[in-house]
Amino acid sequence: MATVIALTRRPPGRSSLPPSELPPMFAQPFRANARALFAIFCWACLPGTCLIAEERLNAPAPSLSLEETKRHGASRSKYLEPTTQPNETKTPQADLQTFRDVIAPILEESCVDCHGPDNEEGNIRVDTLDPNLMQGDDVQWWVEVLAVLNNGEMPPPDEVEMDDDDRSTVVEWLSGEIQTASSVRRATGGHSSFRRLTRYETNHALQDLLGLPYEFAKDLPPEAHSDDGFQNSSEMLHMTVKQLDTYRQLARQALDRAIVLEEQPAPMYWSISMKQNSKIDRHQQQSKLDQVAEKHKDDPAKQKQEVDALRETFQDIPRDTHYRDLTNGQKVSASWAYQGARYAMAPEDAPRVMPPTFDHVAVLPGGRNQKLIIELGDQLPDQGIMRVRVRASWLKDDESTGKQTQPPSLQLEFGWRASNEGRADMRVSVADTLVEASPDEPQIYEWDVPLGDIYPRNSVRGTSRMGVTPSPSEYIRFINSSVSKAAIQIDHVEVVAPVNDQWPPESHQQIFIASEHRDDEPRYAKEVLAAFMHRAWRRPPTEAELERKLKLFDAIRGQCDSMEEAISEVLASVLSSPNFLYVVRSAETNDAETSIDRLSPNELATRLALFLWCSVPDSELLELASENQLSSAEHLKTQVRRILADPKAERFSKHFVHQWLDLQLLDFLNVNETKPKLSPLLKEAMQREPIAFFHELLHEDESVLQFIHADFAMVNERLARHYQIPNVYGNHFRRVRLNSDPRRGGLLTQAGLLAMNSDGTDSHPLKRGVWLLESILNDPPPPPPPAVPEIDLADPEIAKMTLIERMANHRNHPACMSCHSKIDPWGIAFENYDAVGRWRDSINGKPVVASATLFNQQELAGVEGLKRYLLEHRQDQFVRGMVHKLATYALGRPLTFSDHSSIDEITAEVRQRGDGLATMIEQLVTSDLFQSK
Repeated sequence: MATVIALTRRPPGRSSLPPSELPPMFAQPFRANARALFAIFCWACLPGTCLIAEERLNAPAPSLSLEETKRHGASRSKYLEPTTQPNETKTPQADLQTFRDVIAPILEESCVDCHGPDNEEGNIRVDTLDPNLMQGDDVQWWVEVLAVLNNGEMPPPDEVEMDDDDRSTVVEWLSGEIQTASSVRRATGGHSSFRRLTRYETNHALQDLLGLPYEFAKDLPPEAHSDDGFQNSSEMLHMTVKQLDTYRQLARQALDRAIVLEEQPAPMYWSISMKQNSKIDRHQQQSKLDQVAEKHKDDPAKQKQEVDALRETFQDIPRDTHYRDLTNGQKVSASWAYQGARYAMAPEDAPRVMPPTFDHVAVLPGGRNQKLIIELGDQLPDQGIMRVRVRASWLKDDESTGKQTQPPSLQLEFGWRASNEGRADMRVSVADTLVEASPDEPQIYEWDVPLGDIYPRNSVRGTSRMGVTPSPSEYIRFINSSVSKAAIQIDHVEVVAPVNDQWPPESHQQIFIASEHRDDEPRYAKEVLAAFMHRAWRRPPTEAELERKLKLFDAIRGQCDSMEEAISEVLASVLSSPNFLYVVRSAETNDAETSIDRLSPNELATRLALFLWCSVPDSELLELASENQLSSAEHLKTQVRRILADPKAERFSKHFVHQWLDLQLLDFLNVNETKPKLSPLLKEAMQREPIAFFHELLHEDESVLQFIHADFAMVNERLARHYQIPNVYGNHFRRVRLNSDPRRGGLLTQAGLLAMNSDGTDSHPLKRGVWLLESILNDPPPPPPPAVPEIDLADPEIAKMTLIERMANHRNHPACMSCHSKIDPWGIAFENYDAVGRWRDSINGKPVVASATLFNQQELAGVEGLKRYLLEHRQDQFVRGMVHKLATYALGRPLTFSDHSSIDEITAEVRQRGDGLATMIEQLVTSDLFQSK
């Protein structure tokens, strides 16, 4: 794929140096419209299908393990060398003298033949770039020049060679000039991170403000992804008038769930034994016995024989969910049908004590998602918490083989079936519950389910009577979600709804705070509003702002039955204010000593909480902000450690990883169209794996190089089976050692990431190569030009080619060559993985070809060779790219050239401290970049 860029020449005199003072080859400056594609231009000039550039490789001995390679590569990092900071007492100036005397002659000798006045290959002329990086317009081009020189991508090996000393000289000069120019431009420029909260930030903020676990923002549309891949970017998050009205309704609904204005609702109770739940099935079983007895009533001997034979079949163990009578061993398969609501259990007004003994149980075999339905009728409320308690145990021995099993896992679903066409089943348990109790000592397992979050509910409740169609009844459903054959035994189920362990609930009391002025309504209203506004707006309200809310309270108080109702209306305006919905920046003055436009303490607390909790600051952060304690690096590091230790930090892992790795591609993967077909639960495990792996590194502050390769994986039993890792049981994720197997470990070889970058039926080297360049190396290739020819599968010669052969044929097209030579080798290294990320050694009987040659003549021998190359030669690029991605997410805006020096400084600190992920976050948070606007 060729990339054609139009370049607009700058009129003479626009250079920062007069043309007379520039070397002859640099006397005609230009301005480029598309700067980020310089690397492509260097490949576009090559005539062959294998495009190679020279790089001096000091590769480790092949006998080194990947962990040793990791250490060897780290020891060669350029960021370990001390850096010279510019003299802050003087205004930095461009080092044009060195450029004239040293750099320009090197570029003239090595680059101008291909990119000069006589030959503008790739539509780029190096000789017209403005060497003044402080004030010139070509800084992005120089950044690309530095990148291709560092990576050995320029000059091409079949052109004029640049020796190591010259390359080092140019790289050193460019690095220093870029660093200084970036710092200068940051001090004189500005950034805007003014944006609204994302859907997930709004949801978490309301959860933390109101102290409720509900999904408040589930009806809001998701945000689009920016060019950087993030949803919290300031360039994407604006709001229309219609959206603002939606947020007002959302605020009103959230407060209605948090504040109680009526008397405590009376709960309803269901206490259901398995003897009760199996009544219909046991009755049907007894009817069969009665029918046989009736049939042979005239022959008592025959009657006894047939009845005994039928009764003997009731001792057989069904393969599906069934009930057992423990007194005689009789078993009957569990059935259920919606017609007539015959299986529904009526609620009671008072609780009953769960009986300590039982003689009937339900058994849910493992391995096939066996289910047990408990039908509850149409009396469940619309809102509130439904508490489900089940007494259960684990049948350790597989009754079909006699072998001992591992502990099974239990899920809870909510559902209904109104008719043959109308039905819904939704999982309501957040995580699978491990059942480890023995039948002799069963345990009670409990779930609290927010009924208001269940959607859709049965819409005919209240309009259709029980026993008719459409049926208004609803049910809960227990599922044995285990991979193995471990069975779960259930003997009793309790359901209570709505549950209120205290009244008024905690959410109400968080808003209507304890105060000695409770009886003084005006004064108390002011206290309540001030406290809530401080938490919601992430800063103390001004007197004028508070007075406006109090005037609103006074205006509506007479129309409300209670003070709480009036305050609730005012709080709705607080939550629909831009001060809540937007990340607002104050107009405070710059830091006089550093010329940095610093965040105020409250703004810093907000940025930190949004970064690592996706939410508002808690009381400790707000208190530290009010005391101006967050200006200390040590205080900030202490807070980072506290925040990361909080369970709310899992939100950061979830949302950052999902956006960084573009996991929406995996979300959209249709399990019914993959080959081989994926189960929904395996896909779910694939979705969780990269987040679990990231959070493990974060929790342990392990090196980010583990993302490239690690000697462990975070898996559950389903993924372990997919990876052929033995002795992993249960649905919970845990750390499993891999014994130095290069085929797994890290992010690159995770099945979900490989599956989402396939075509569903086979691997896709192009997709996998593009993803690696974008997400891992932060070096995205350009989009294909509009006239790219498609692969003609109607051509019989092409149709019989392998995928790799087709790609090679496609690369031979002049319009495709330059881009594919950069992308394809990275993707071909993954060819040992099929469309769903399983390892393979052959394709259609032919050995897998997973080796390819990069532009620098480096062969990537499969995924192990890819990992070795990245760990030996691209560590700095990866770590810097990781800092860049984290900073983009943390700041909520795209990074620019003026941020370049800050990213380099943070990267250097991280590399010198061992590359820990939590360390990277600490260094980012304590940087001027994070603390400035």
